[in-house]
Amino acid sequence: MMNVSLICVGKMKEKFYIEAAAEYNKRLSPFCRLQIIELPEEKLPPTPSQALIEAALRKEADAIRSRIPPNSQVVALCIEGKLHSSKDLAVHLRTWENNPAKHLVFLIGGSFGLDEALKSEAWVRMSMSPMTFPHHLARVMLLEQLYRGFQINSGSKYHK
Repeated sequence: MMNVSLICVGKMKEKFYIEAAAEYNKRLSPFCRLQIIELPEEKLPPTPSQALIEAALRKEADAIRSRIPPNSQVVALCIEGKLHSSKDLAVHLRTWENNPAKHLVFLIGGSFGLDEALKSEAWVRMSMSPMTFPHHLARVMLLEQLYRGFQINSGSKYHK
């Protein structure tokens, strides 16, 4: 069974996001061992300079790196990443399942995204959409797409 980790910057507070994530966590349990790691978002003033934002992203990147298990395939979610259909993701999941790496790790940044150096270290850069979404919604969307991908691979009728 595949080990999947989501390393997310920012703690979910809204009940509806928490409930949705919990539901997909439960649905994913037959397909993978899922771990969701929430890391604190660096505190910034209301209108931070670019230098402050970049310094915060570097600190968040260091915290993320410390939580990536050895021998992991890392996927950075970022707007400039490659777009994939649900069927494409299912194909990738099959490929990743057969890879000798022990963990599949998805990175979701906070309000200002992910540090550029961290994104360049990722095995894959993936985009959910060219649109911008709250990072907590992106987490729920990723969980749903992972569930859909595993369902596609199992031949389920979930994906229509």
